Amino acid sequence: MTIWELDFYSRPILDDNQKKLWEVLICETPTSIKQGGADLFRYSEFCTNKEVNSITLKNAIQKAIAESGTSPSKIRYFRRQMNNMISKGCEDAGIPASPSRRAYTLMQWLEQRAQEVYPEHPNYDEQSAKTTSVQYPTLNAIALPDAVRGDKGDKWAIVSLEASAFEDFDDWEIDFGEPFPLTNLEPTTQIPGLLIFSPRAVPLAGWMSGLELGFLHLLEQPRPSMVLETGVSDSWIVADLPNKGTVQEAKNFETAKKQAQGVHFLAVQTSPDDERFSGFWMLKE
Repeated sequence: MTIWELDFYSRPILDDNQKKLWEVLICETPTSIKQGGADLFRYSEFCTNKEVNSITLKNAIQKAIAESGTSPSKIRYFRRQMNNMISKGCEDAGIPASPSRRAYTLMQWLEQRAQEVYPEHPNYDEQSAKTTSVQYPTLNAIALPDAVRGDKGDKWAIVSLEASAFEDFDDWEIDFGEPFPLTNLEPTTQIPGLLIFSPRAVPLAGWMSGLELGFLHLLEQPRPSMVLETGVSDSWIVADLPNKGTVQEAKNFETAKKQAQGVHFLAVQTSPDDERFSGFWMLKE
């Protein structure tokens, strides 16, 4: 299965009329822990502000498909304010579009271009480069659906693995999941994670696989809990933190996550003795 990530937005570069240039960026999502940047398809195309429409985007997607020789099963995008145009452009190109904060490869590419590519352009506009253009709404986190939870509640544990432990990830027994390469991390880096143990592990993992999993984080108010962010605006309570001890565990998780450049994981198993994972997702904030 091939998944692409897409952005269509203005860049800090001015055209001859002092209007911002726009750019379509498309990149492939890695599907293997060992898949490096050189193996991933990338496509970029600038356009003027007068060409900003779903037709331009559809044409760019079709050109990318022709260039890559592959049609993706879906396209992820993170920019909420472009929802209608991106959805329409993808739909017209015959590809489902998924709003997602899981566009990790694209975000890393954007950061690289912001530092190394756009400043080298003769019409680079430093002032507009400082403008924040992505904001996500703050919504109340809700409980997981009853249909995917154990009758007596699920248990959980915060754990960690060295980055080197993921080298054979592609050989692990996993029903549902998604990895990505751990670039720029030392092999000894501790990767924190949340393990959920549930008698309904497979239904829970199957349900999660239908979401666009973004990242886990500690939410201290109104009640302490570990929250899973999905799509571009959904939040789910995956673990309650009933006392100071569990809150401290979650705080330690946040510290370890920062030290691992935001990388962490979410796993689902039937029990701690199970060697098979019903679900295992590598995440990044």
